[in-house]
Amino acid sequence: MSEEKFLPKKGWTRDAARILLCLIGGVIISINLRTFVYTGGLLPGGISGLTLLIRNVAGKFFGVTVPYGPVFFVLNLPLTILAFRKIGKKFTMYSAVTMLVITLLTDFIPVHVITKDPLLISVFGGIINGAAVALCLFAGATSGGLDFLSIYLSEKKGIDSWGLIMGLNAALLLINGILLSWDSALYSIIFQFAQTMVIQHTYKRYQKNTLFIVTNKPNEVAEAINRGTSHGATEMEATGMHEGERRAVIYSVISSDQLTEVMKQVREADPKAFINSIKTTQVSGRFFMPPKD
Repeated sequence: MSEEKFLPKKGWTRDAARILLCLIGGVIISINLRTFVYTGGLLPGGISGLTLLIRNVAGKFFGVTVPYGPVFFVLNLPLTILAFRKIGKKFTMYSAVTMLVITLLTDFIPVHVITKDPLLISVFGGIINGAAVALCLFAGATSGGLDFLSIYLSEKKGIDSWGLIMGLNAALLLINGILLSWDSALYSIIFQFAQTMVIQHTYKRYQKNTLFIVTNKPNEVAEAINRGTSHGATEMEATGMHEGERRAVIYSVISSDQLTEVMKQVREADPKAFINSIKTTQVSGRFFMPPKD
């Protein structure tokens, strides 16, 4: 599912819905921090994880209680400026709503222990955090932090940022293990994995599918793909081996969140079309992504 299907089409109701989702996402993340994350001593990853690492190190080695909100705000500031200038102004402003809620709310919510089982904390904490981040993504925003850097590198520079972000998170976990606790570092891996799985299964804007469509109406099918996605298509000649008929094969790569709608439009263009959809892990070259607003 994408934000285009999740939100009203346009107008003030769309803006209001986006703000509401960002607010809800921020509240859930704040509550999750003060329940599962704090109880388990986990690191969520990204700027949130770095903030907690600074807080925990300051408390253990210097006896200083560092508030979460101000540190989280300061660490996010340069990345927020980058996003505002290079990615999209409205996108950054909606993301700032979530970050502001986390900044203001986290330190004031009382710590509440739901369970002391570290495995349950890691799994369910990750699921809840992933769901909250997905709400922000459906609003056309993020929860801030390294998401800004990832989007900037992926969409503006064409750099695969997955390895970089994973490396930074791994460095945080390594430092946490050396200085604080290997148990919390290892359980944090489970937390981050659960969070990633939830996001990947609910928000598919950055996932891609390759379509191979066997059809007798190549022009109509290509127009249906372009109309629904703004993506182009390539026509290849083929021969059906069973009956020896000449056929056209239309090849195109689309975002996974567009797949259902595209297949519907292709069926309308050619009810007899044979469609094969394959998950695509990497694309090099020109690939249209709707710009952030």
